[in-house]
Amino acid sequence: MKKMLLLGAACLLSIGAGAAHSSKRTANAVERGHALFEYHCASCHGPGIGNPGHPWRTGTEALQVKYRGELPALLAERKDLTPETVAYFVRNGVSIMAPYRKTEISDADLAALGAYLSRNNPDFAKK
Repeated sequence: MKKMLLLGAACLLSIGAGAAHSSKRTANAVERGHALFEYHCASCHGPGIGNPGHPWRTGTEALQVKYRGELPALLAERKDLTPETVAYFVRNGVSIMAPYRKTEISDADLAALGAYLSRNNPDFAKK
């Protein structure tokens, strides 16, 4: 009986350690994703002034027009993005945004980018 209790306690400790490791891994993915966003995406989708006479950068301005204020134009402020949505648009492109090949953004980097852009999504945070 004592052996079973010790085994059960060991299992619970390992589950807790796994959850902590998973949380750290997620935090690392978000941090890596933020760096990738700054490198690949922010020039079009980041904050700041765009071309002369335009109040936003190109991608942000396009989303401002598309969503008419119903959703944030800045991707980093969105609360509805999922890693799958991010992956779809990165791999397929949309409008004037060209798709990114796996040689440009690897699947692992794309997962990190998805983790960063979905970090504000309350439904994704529950998973």
